[in-house]
Amino acid sequence: MSNLEKLPVTVITGFLGSGKTTLVRHLMQNPQGKRLAVVVNEFGDVGVDGDILKSCAIPNCPAENIMELANGCICCTVADDFIPTIEALMALEPRPDHILIETSGLALPKPLLKAFDWPDIRSKITVDGVIALADAEAVAAGRFAPNVEAVDAQRMADDSIDHETPLSEVFEDQISCADIILLTKPDLAGPEGVAKAREIIAAEAPRPLPVVEVAEGAVDVRIVLGLEAAAEDDMDARPSHHDGHHDHEHDDFESIIVELPEQTDPAQLVANIERLANELNILRVKGYAAVQGKPMRLLVQAVGARVRHQYDRPWEPGEERRSRLVVIAEHDDIKEAEIREILVGVREAAE
Repeated sequence: MSNLEKLPVTVITGFLGSGKTTLVRHLMQNPQGKRLAVVVNEFGDVGVDGDILKSCAIPNCPAENIMELANGCICCTVADDFIPTIEALMALEPRPDHILIETSGLALPKPLLKAFDWPDIRSKITVDGVIALADAEAVAAGRFAPNVEAVDAQRMADDSIDHETPLSEVFEDQISCADIILLTKPDLAGPEGVAKAREIIAAEAPRPLPVVEVAEGAVDVRIVLGLEAAAEDDMDARPSHHDGHHDHEHDDFESIIVELPEQTDPAQLVANIERLANELNILRVKGYAAVQGKPMRLLVQAVGARVRHQYDRPWEPGEERRSRLVVIAEHDDIKEAEIREILVGVREAAE
């Protein structure tokens, strides 16, 4: 690549647990001859997604090309974190051909696009495209808003009421900013669920958008890379609930980290995480657990009451066998004592 050419960047956005890391891993393993670099922005300080990706690094995307930003939304830490990270990737030898940015599931993509107008990098990089992942089952069920019918009724009854919930705003902003939608986990949604999800996305999109069904992140790389959208020059076509705001807040969401003792029964851990979703309205749980008698680490990823777990790698010699989970929910649903009681089995001091 000539130094005079702008380095293409693909922004991968999507709601919690929609399959972003799975997609990035697929792109890493099928780079079509491109040398890739990856930036992962997580919510919470347990580097689950970055660790997963580094574990499958390959020559065209080695571990040193994978960087994590875990101390806040990258669009809110442009000068301190985002710009230095991009500059470090551009300085690599050999230079990457394409950068993938996996945003936090809580991120609003449009403020991130504005970061590409930063003087230090605007002449060097371009947003090749914004890829939004949408969980077909969750979208069809309307879980991005706790009660869609009640919200609509409030809007009709009183236009002065702020009828949008934080989850619906995140979903709508991600759809509005996208160049292409990947509808993930279609097998769990079934044909009727997929059709419903497509209807919802079409209703929210500000313009006709291609929607592609994807299982386990397996999409033809030619569909998502090389879009040449130059999204940073196309901001007006990507409306947001936060247009006109000088900044944006993530105070609607909160995360805590729970340290667990070594587990005796993974099935019980899964049941406890399901309780968090069903009883406390927890949105997302991710992290690692040590299991007694097992030489490998247990990776845990949960979206609501849907929990996936697998042994991902052996514990390293001398590595502490720690069990740590990030728990994410809307602010009012983070009841720390109750969460810890369910996960650890001990009622701590009152909140």
